Amino acid sequence: MRTVTIHLFFVIVLLACLAGCGSDLRVSTIQLGRSLNNDKTVASHTTTFTPTETVYVAVITAGAGSGTIGVRWEYEGRVMGEPKKEVSYQGGEATEFHLQSAGGFPVGDYSVEVFLNGQSAGKRTFRVENSR
Repeated sequence: MRTVTIHLFFVIVLLACLAGCGSDLRVSTIQLGRSLNNDKTVASHTTTFTPTETVYVAVITAGAGSGTIGVRWEYEGRVMGEPKKEVSYQGGEATEFHLQSAGGFPVGDYSVEVFLNGQSAGKRTFRVENSR
């Protein structure tokens, strides 16, 4: 009986490894800007925004697989939000996130950090100013 349990353990471990090996999804580019194209990539790249503009980040992935893409929006070191999206792609795709404020953003320094399956994939900084 002990031999069967050991063999079953190794089969389960092998299946878990094979399930994880089928995904080569990875972040290839992080785009920041004020508008999007139809394919969810950024149309107007910038790192400077006015208080009333919407800030877009497009996370461009390569490879095929499933996972969780998330972002952490920060204003002067304080977390403003951490949205996540479950994705499953067969090739290069863009996943869009945006930040907006009905009352307008305070002037200052901001950042957005991108995560794939909980691991940091990069960070972009930007600034909100009263005029551009």
